[in-house]
Amino acid sequence: MDNNDIIQVDIFGLSLSSSLQGGGYAIILKEVNGERRIPIIIGHSEAQAIAFELEGIKPPRPLTHDLTKNIIEALGFTVTNIIISELKDSTFYAKIKFDVPSLDEMDARPSDAIALALKFSAPIYISTSIMDEIGFILEGDDKEIAKPTEKNPFLIGEEINEEYEEGKDNNEDKKIKKLKGELDEAIAKEDYEKAATLRDEIKKLDPTNFN
Repeated sequence: MDNNDIIQVDIFGLSLSSSLQGGGYAIILKEVNGERRIPIIIGHSEAQAIAFELEGIKPPRPLTHDLTKNIIEALGFTVTNIIISELKDSTFYAKIKFDVPSLDEMDARPSDAIALALKFSAPIYISTSIMDEIGFILEGDDKEIAKPTEKNPFLIGEEINEEYEEGKDNNEDKKIKKLKGELDEAIAKEDYEKAATLRDEIKKLDPTNFN
């Protein structure tokens, strides 16, 4: 693709979507040099991998995307960028770009491609035609819109924790310490769903955690 055909985006947020039967996760991408956003529905495991990478949580054993990164590096390759290239019948398609001409690119789901882009600190692009077709601009206060509307163990980005107030008493400090201990234990046991929920509770009590 020509540079005019793609737009660089960042991760604006990761939130639980109630619009799908059985629930689902929506990753929100925002253009770097603009205000348009695009939501992409992804699975639980991919949302978990992306959330852990954004928050710097390292599991004791490599997860699927960690293993994939290790294999790519062992073969002498690196991911240079990923492109969300097509939208067909409400399904997004992506390509992972490598630094080796003989390999060049590989088809992938956007969720896997984004997770690998984070692993390699590679830029994320989206087709200009997709952004022009379905990109939207939020009206009003972004912070209000970014707040979770329901319990969301993976919310990342511009979450505002209004419950935070200065001068928390010792009981609250003890609760945070207890939750942190339980979080460490959950990660050690590889109970990542519980770990994500505990992390969400800690962030509500003290938003300076995990910044």
